[in-house]
Amino acid sequence: MPPQLITPTVRVHASFLGAMDEFRAEGVDRSRHSGLGRELRTWRTRWPSAEGFAAYVELVAGTSPDERADGTVPVTTLWWVDGDTFLGRLTVRHRLTASLLDYGGHIGYAVRPTGRRQGHATAMLRAALPYAHRELGIDPVLLTCDDTNGASRRVIEECGGVFEDRRAEKLRFWIHGEGPRG
Repeated sequence: MPPQLITPTVRVHASFLGAMDEFRAEGVDRSRHSGLGRELRTWRTRWPSAEGFAAYVELVAGTSPDERADGTVPVTTLWWVDGDTFLGRLTVRHRLTASLLDYGGHIGYAVRPTGRRQGHATAMLRAALPYAHRELGIDPVLLTCDDTNGASRRVIEECGGVFEDRRAEKLRFWIHGEGPRG
């Protein structure tokens, strides 16, 4: 069976820990604008225990229906896995704030460093678009990437992203309908 998007699960605990070590080694935990970076700083010491990881999975597997006081919008987190191997994660923001409209977009994704350049990001985004369009009613979907991230730009364009503009250091793309299939 090929890799697939799933709801977060404790089944991939060991592989998840390895992936987080890879992200930390490349400095993701120092990023102030990354949800993954915040989670690395907040949960890193709790993930190794079965109880801590289970609490994290319970938190990220659920979706709160309302915007929180800190401006955080409802989000669905999905993991890209191959069997028991965690390859990456994807988050779908159900709504956009003014900041997300400029900076973050509806969907963010990350592939573990040892899983990159293998088509996982493109496959993961393609798998998530029908969920965003059909289940959440988001059409079009906004994606952003750093202006220096050519790989992410290619992923977005491969999935049907149409460039709109650049705001600060972010390029903004819209994907209408369900994008290309394949």
